[in-house]
Amino acid sequence: MSIPCPQCTLDDVHIQAANYVCNTCGHEWAAEVVEAEEVVVDANGNVLASGDTVVLIKDLKVKGSSTTLKVRTKLKNIRVMGGGDHAVEHGGFMLKQEFLRKA
Repeated sequence: MSIPCPQCTLDDVHIQAANYVCNTCGHEWAAEVVEAEEVVVDANGNVLASGDTVVLIKDLKVKGSSTTLKVRTKLKNIRVMGGGDHAVEHGGFMLKQEFLRKA
């Protein structure tokens, strides 16, 4: 583990329940859970956020339907779900961010 002990500064540390414990000196401290925030980017590398307006860059067939979302369709007020392939939601459709461009 790469977290050093705050008391003896050695890296000989393990997690026990909700605490870090140093194997060398026995010091215990609370394990802070740091969640990495997943960033969702469009096809051009621009960061997408909930409430943004995006444009489709490809015709998308809707699975289980004869409907097709056409290229250059503007989608207003998207919701970024984060995680997974389909990270953007709009109007009940889950969309892959690689087919979107920020407007």
